[in-house]
Amino acid sequence: MFKKLLIANRGEIACRVIKTAKRMGIPTVAVYSDADAQALHVKMADEAIHIGPPPAAESYIVIDKIMQAIRDSGADAVHPGYGFLSENKAFAEALEAEGVAFVGPPASAIESMGDKITSKKIAQDAGVSTVPGHMGLIEDAAEAIKISGEIGYPVMLKASAGGGGKGMRIAWNEGEVAEGFQASKNEAASSFGDDRMFIEKFVTQPRHIEIQVLADKHGNAIYLGERECSIQRRNQKVIEEAPSPFLDEATRKAMGEEAVALAQAVGYSSAGTVEFIVDGDRNFYFLEMNTRLQVEHPVTELITGVDLVEQMIRVAAGEKLPIAQEDVTLTGWAIESRLYAEDPYRNFLPSIGRLTRYRPPAEVAAGPMKDKWLQEVPQAETAVRNDTGVYEGGEISMYYDPMIAKLCSWGEDRETALEAMRVALDSFEVEGIGHNLPFLSAVMDHPKFASGNMTTAFIAEEYPEGFDGVALPDAALQRVAAAAAAMHRVAEIRRTRVSGRMDNHERRVGTEWVVTAQGQRFDVSIEADHEGSTVTIDGTPVRVASNWTPGDQLAQLDVDGVPLVLKVGKLPGGFRLRTRGADLKVHVRSPRQAELAELMPEKLPPDTSKMLLCPMPGLVVKLDVAEGDEVQEGQALCTVEAMKMENILRAEKKGVVTKINAGAGDSLAVDDVIMEFE
Repeated sequence: MFKKLLIANRGEIACRVIKTAKRMGIPTVAVYSDADAQALHVKMADEAIHIGPPPAAESYIVIDKIMQAIRDSGADAVHPGYGFLSENKAFAEALEAEGVAFVGPPASAIESMGDKITSKKIAQDAGVSTVPGHMGLIEDAAEAIKISGEIGYPVMLKASAGGGGKGMRIAWNEGEVAEGFQASKNEAASSFGDDRMFIEKFVTQPRHIEIQVLADKHGNAIYLGERECSIQRRNQKVIEEAPSPFLDEATRKAMGEEAVALAQAVGYSSAGTVEFIVDGDRNFYFLEMNTRLQVEHPVTELITGVDLVEQMIRVAAGEKLPIAQEDVTLTGWAIESRLYAEDPYRNFLPSIGRLTRYRPPAEVAAGPMKDKWLQEVPQAETAVRNDTGVYEGGEISMYYDPMIAKLCSWGEDRETALEAMRVALDSFEVEGIGHNLPFLSAVMDHPKFASGNMTTAFIAEEYPEGFDGVALPDAALQRVAAAAAAMHRVAEIRRTRVSGRMDNHERRVGTEWVVTAQGQRFDVSIEADHEGSTVTIDGTPVRVASNWTPGDQLAQLDVDGVPLVLKVGKLPGGFRLRTRGADLKVHVRSPRQAELAELMPEKLPPDTSKMLLCPMPGLVVKLDVAEGDEVQEGQALCTVEAMKMENILRAEKKGVVTKINAGAGDSLAVDDVIMEFE
């Protein structure tokens, strides 16, 4: 086995690899940029080596700097994680020349499968069904428009070296091809140092299902079931699960055998993933092979009990796979939610800053993976796992991918895993930045997702105008109102004790209250005992039990025998309560206070309708208009780059540009005024 493992990556995946290496007794080496000097992966590793400035192009993807770190540390093996150099043939070859083991596939397999165009040709030669498209490289937008017309709209513009949704655009007409082609090339060049593009037919109403393969250097290869990755936004996966709620055993077997055959055709070893599009009739089409560990690998681990990172390390050390295909069993269900530093109320634009509060739900162990991953956490009937690379007080940088954590749940069946995920999301405390926790919770409760009846168009179809929060159904809102009343009573008792105004504090606190939330009013009376409170709300008695005390920012309650988790903030006369994707201002007042509150005028937000505000921290790449220009609704105004993604800002209505406050190359903060209109 290896004497020292260097992880050529950062963030949560570096931390995840370090955990397995430590369990295997292998010392670890972290590498870090200036921006990551205090990062979690640096703190977790046995030693750490500085490799340069914050931009990845000057640090994490500079092969010479990684190679020097290897020499300085004496590492005899390197795990590349995903992204960065994980699918870089030149890096794998440099390691081989240095006599250092690459914890990944052979360079020849990376070359064959890492390039989307080459991999499609190989798949076609192997008899694998592929999506129609143009397999050659496209030089410019004019050629892209011509090819797209021949294929038929809609089409997908894709970077040949792409991944993670970068360098990808869907185009529905010539104008979108012309505009998207150059933006995709720019993103590809920035993210991968390779701006080659190709085009394929965009299959509408598809499901994105991928097969996990694992192969050794002795000719053995197996598949470990599938993952459903259909919940995507901007071609980037948001929620994944294993197994798929759509596949039957026959289709799973056919896809798995095809994936293994493709891996063997290119002499593959290590962990890899073969991605497919599956239509409503369970016909499947090869998309690409990812010659690396996938972001969503934990859900496969949770249902199989196979530590994929451990097996990658053992394969790289020359060991044979310990299991054959007939030994693979899929037990229970696992779901992964990707927590991103993206503001769902601003069209999911990146958010950066300090994590003033970061409290993940407690990890618990259950299922096939319980003895291999979460050895130091309590045992339970459902599992919760959180792969993360951040900590409270840490910074979310503008230089890297905005993913904060991967929250996973496991249960004996899909509904059990879903409910475990709902509670875990409600229990996850993140403050200081914009994040997508409310959106993840909303998806978990969406009837289409809950039924398993979704496609890759789910977010576009169900949230066509973007995400603007969740309105709780009446029954759920009533439970929250009852909980708020019980919590308010506890807070009132504390206030009377602190003030010293009353001798019998509990008796002197009122029992009649009015709760307002989400535009609704609830008349409430409370009777308390030693085990909790009976809250009569609009004539209906509700039993509330909790150990919440004022000042706690997380309340775990039991309302009529059903768990309810609330994130709690203080408001004058009430609480800010967040649960199941809803963000509620809940006021608890005496009947007289409620009567007077109804007479108060509503404060209106300032009018910014004649301004273009920067929706996220970023760099102005270019301006498309000048002062005095008349613009039309939907017209491109400027492009802002954030976290390696180019975002085109468009006019919301017709108008004339009267003032431009920023130029190309300027760095802007959230809500900086870019331009003004008359």
